[in-house]
Amino acid sequence: METKKPDNVVYSEKEGYNASLMRYGTNVGAPVIQIDDVVAFKSRGIRNVNKEFENKFNELKQQYESLMKEFEYNELVYSAKFSFEPVIGELYHLYRGADGLNFLSLISPTECNREHLGTFRLNSDKKWIFIE
Repeated sequence: METKKPDNVVYSEKEGYNASLMRYGTNVGAPVIQIDDVVAFKSRGIRNVNKEFENKFNELKQQYESLMKEFEYNELVYSAKFSFEPVIGELYHLYRGADGLNFLSLISPTECNREHLGTFRLNSDKKWIFIE
């Protein structure tokens, strides 16, 4: 007949009394086994990762807006009227003519009485760069 052992006694049918073989403390005075607080770890991790994603998204958004602005400038200049081949590195001025059409010119805004839309430089990639 088998007698029930108390809860604080380490006993198994196979091993018998094996408290000394355990990797953890088995007596009442042993240190408490505590489960790590992974909720705090997860929430800190989620907060950090979300912040990183938000920063990356904002960087990509700024790059996209900058790229779209460059695209619009190039579309504006390339759709303008000009009868010369622009030289890379030179400054050109974009104006709106009396007929409402845009045209590209070498004449500076101080010497022209048309509406000045912007000053641009052609780079080696044939991209028009807006000059502030």
